[in-house]
Amino acid sequence: MRANHSRAGRHRRSHGVIGLVVGAMVAVGGPAWAIDVKLSPEEAKKALEAGRAPMEKANSPEDVKKVLQQASMVTRVGADPEKDQCGASAILRTKRYRLEAFGRQEAAESKKQKKDVRMPEEFIQKVVDMPNMEVEVQLCGDDEYFAEKADIVFQQKGKNIRPVDISPADRGRKNEGAGPAYRSRFTARFGYESFDPNAKTTVIVTLQDGQTMQFDADFAKVK
Repeated sequence: MRANHSRAGRHRRSHGVIGLVVGAMVAVGGPAWAIDVKLSPEEAKKALEAGRAPMEKANSPEDVKKVLQQASMVTRVGADPEKDQCGASAILRTKRYRLEAFGRQEAAESKKQKKDVRMPEEFIQKVVDMPNMEVEVQLCGDDEYFAEKADIVFQQKGKNIRPVDISPADRGRKNEGAGPAYRSRFTARFGYESFDPNAKTTVIVTLQDGQTMQFDADFAKVK
């Protein structure tokens, strides 16, 4: 009986080892998230540097404007405002986006104060620990209050994912030229644990009159 128990124990142990090896292979070989849900201290520092470097090279208001425009384009999904001024779009304020913004702020303050200025560690850690991703939606309509009470969901794999909360929309601003008369924006926050940060997604916005707008968002292309 002791021999049988010993063999069974060895059998169970061998399965345990195989399970650990397979688990390690899945962890190494599986797809990495495109949107960085978890950032190491080293990755956070690299994000700060990535935001700081172009701002340090910006020597005019026009250069600064270009840096900020490029930063918003990197995490924008939906319409390109350069090509479609009134197409619905959204800026995903991911952890990396916010850290790069900190880096740009460091560079701007360093130039202003003529000395190196760096964000406190607690500010950086607060971003790393953020549970929600902020989404700024930009869209156009025919009335200055058209975006009031707007709703938003992410649709992934046939499921609707709702935000943690939605901030009131801005009062519409006048548009120039043809098309809808006003543009507005509002902000929603989605819990990182609620959506797949590596999935193709449809963003669906519903206005208070029942009108819907939707656009595709490939999260795999956003950091």
